[in-house]
Amino acid sequence: MKQNSTVKEQSLNPQPSVRSTPQSAPAEALDERVLAALHAAGEKKAIEPVVLDLREIASFTDYFLIVSGANERQVQAIADEVYESLKKSGHAAARMEGYKTAEWILLDYGDFVVHVFEQKARQFYDLERLWRESKRVELPAEFTGGSGSSLRRES
Repeated sequence: MKQNSTVKEQSLNPQPSVRSTPQSAPAEALDERVLAALHAAGEKKAIEPVVLDLREIASFTDYFLIVSGANERQVQAIADEVYESLKKSGHAAARMEGYKTAEWILLDYGDFVVHVFEQKARQFYDLERLWRESKRVELPAEFTGGSGSSLRRES
């Protein structure tokens, strides 16, 4: 496209996206509350933790923390542990949704949101794909299945 083309011409002839691989952000940038939520989820054997950095693409929150449980009971246990752990440290959730059905429980802490999914629901809703423009935070081995980890990855 020409150097001095108009905005209208650029919008009518969009260029293909240059981003071919997902970008990642360092874990050092994570808020202590997000790390506390990760630890709490790990206490209840949460599966496949992912943190998405939405700061550059969303105005309603900074991070999504996404984890899974193998069944409804585990999903509720993970949500309970995250909620209670953060509440004890003085950070109560603004709201919790989906607890009764336990297919997808959402805990809203304002600048980060915790999504606890039952595995099939996580695959169906696929938030990682929906928010693919976000940066995926590189988590330390203790959260991603490294030795001694309580968070595991299902294959």
